Amino acid sequence: MAFLLRNSVASHFQSYSQRGQNDSLSQSRRQFHVGPGPREKALLAPDPSLKRFKSHKKGVALVKRLGDVLTIVIVAGACYEIYVRAVMREEARQQAKEQAGASGASA
Repeated sequence: MAFLLRNSVASHFQSYSQRGQNDSLSQSRRQFHVGPGPREKALLAPDPSLKRFKSHKKGVALVKRLGDVLTIVIVAGACYEIYVRAVMREEARQQAKEQAGASGASA
């Protein structure tokens, strides 16, 4: 039991540089790339029956650009509406002050 504990603790605290020195140990821990088999190749092959459902890059880019432009136009319109309402409110306040000042001065 102590032997297993000592080996697990020693391997846990083994430095990275020491692991790099032992090439056979580091290679055994790596996983090698294996190419796709015939089943995977068949699944990845283009299916002609699904061709009509695939989006076209130019059409998608056009719709995306149109959406971006519409978003910018809507945000700009909302900002303009806020600006117009703020200016109208400020003008109304100034007119109210002028009318209050004029009615107070005439009385």
